[in-house]
Amino acid sequence: MIINLDIPNHRFSCPRPSQMDQAEFVECFGIIFEHSSWIVSEAWHAGLTAHDDYADGLFSSFVDIVEDVGYEAKLLLLRAHPDLAGRLAQQGETTDFSISEQHSAGLDYCSQEEIREFYHLNQRYTDKFGFPFILAVQGLERVEILKIFRKRVENEMENEFDEAIRQVFKIARLRLSQIKLA
Repeated sequence: MIINLDIPNHRFSCPRPSQMDQAEFVECFGIIFEHSSWIVSEAWHAGLTAHDDYADGLFSSFVDIVEDVGYEAKLLLLRAHPDLAGRLAQQGETTDFSISEQHSAGLDYCSQEEIREFYHLNQRYTDKFGFPFILAVQGLERVEILKIFRKRVENEMENEFDEAIRQVFKIARLRLSQIKLA
């Protein structure tokens, strides 16, 4: 399946999830969690029903998988995300979804000053929390993102870990909305 995310609001189709084999399911939905297709695979193994043929039901199944895993697995999920406006994004070494999302927020048009600030905030955040700053950037602009970043880097670990997981879910839900379920 070829997915072209360079087109604004591009949507692609997948067959009914409850009727897919594991390979089809993972190919279609494995992209919604950044480098973490294990979540999708676990959802398939848990058993899909007609409830999962709708975006809300399928998303709920994915959330249940993540909520049921331990701290270490959640930490791996968080660590699978790239830094915002970081080196990997600048070199184009992130997923198509990440590239599209960061582009929509103008993060590929940062000034040198903004790049330096993102670099320092990314470093400070990762040193403090052990995972990258995660934010659903769709609908936000660089100035807003930097403001949120400056605030969240001051959070306590427990609060920020929970917020990062919420942001992962928000990103996944937005990505899932790009997939038209047959």
